Amino acid sequence: MTKKISFLLILLCSLLGLQSVQAQEFKFDVSVSTARVEGTDQRAFESLKEGIINFMNNRVWTNIEFKPEERIEGAMVVNVKKKEGNIIEAELNIALRRPTYKTNFNTPLFNYVDDDFTFEYIESQPLDFAENTYMSNLTSTLAFYAYYCLGLYFDSFGLYGGEEFFKAAERVVDAAQNANESGWKAFDDKRNRYWLCENMMNASYKPLRQYMYEYHRLGMDNMSTKPEEGRTAITKSLEYLKQMYNERPNLLSVQVINDTKRGEWKSVYSEGTQQEKTKAVNILREIDPSHASEYEEILTSKK
Repeated sequence: MTKKISFLLILLCSLLGLQSVQAQEFKFDVSVSTARVEGTDQRAFESLKEGIINFMNNRVWTNIEFKPEERIEGAMVVNVKKKEGNIIEAELNIALRRPTYKTNFNTPLFNYVDDDFTFEYIESQPLDFAENTYMSNLTSTLAFYAYYCLGLYFDSFGLYGGEEFFKAAERVVDAAQNANESGWKAFDDKRNRYWLCENMMNASYKPLRQYMYEYHRLGMDNMSTKPEEGRTAITKSLEYLKQMYNERPNLLSVQVINDTKRGEWKSVYSEGTQQEKTKAVNILREIDPSHASEYEEILTSKK
């Protein structure tokens, strides 16, 4: 409880523009998998790992004070697919989570695989970054996800609370428009950094952010003390996703939310009334049709 209340006070300070002492925000577990490039010199990959840890966890990303126990937890896995000289082709797995009120449970906010992560890296090189300047694909990609994760995290505590961080992520995308590497432009793909950011900044997609707030702050944060109210809020929040799916069936952010929350949804509705389960399952089958059979299990789960 102490952690949640103190964090909400920090959030309130940020929304009101109050000054606070700077401190590191993230506590990412970082790993670099080289199973696909066995036989290569591992020193560069160890150096890369340490560089990413330092970049993500020791850099100051906001003007908000985070106590050590309040740092935002997540994981980053760099799966190296190929290395030629100093050029590394990889995919980046990102997972972000946040605590829920009065529990030891962490709810997932973001699980995503960026499979278009090619960058140049020289052992022990410093990872330099400037928000409005594209300096390297490595640091711009890491910074993009830092700001994007902050946006999601703050949106989950206050309605549109992550706005300034999504804007920062957008500036990183804008600065990378002339980059040779892909992943930054609208025409590169429909599943990339450009579209992740666009979905959160597009005024037509505000229901996505309403979902983020109501699902987590009104729903998950009430599950330990008022589970019926919490589930009601969660079910209501799913209507926002249904609205988005009906308007844009292939919207990337809805797909990412489905992938992130699928397991949790089944857990949330393992209890509740049959009417509640039926309503939720009808929505989930509609917005995540390729996994409809998994949601059918909710209807037969015992209270």
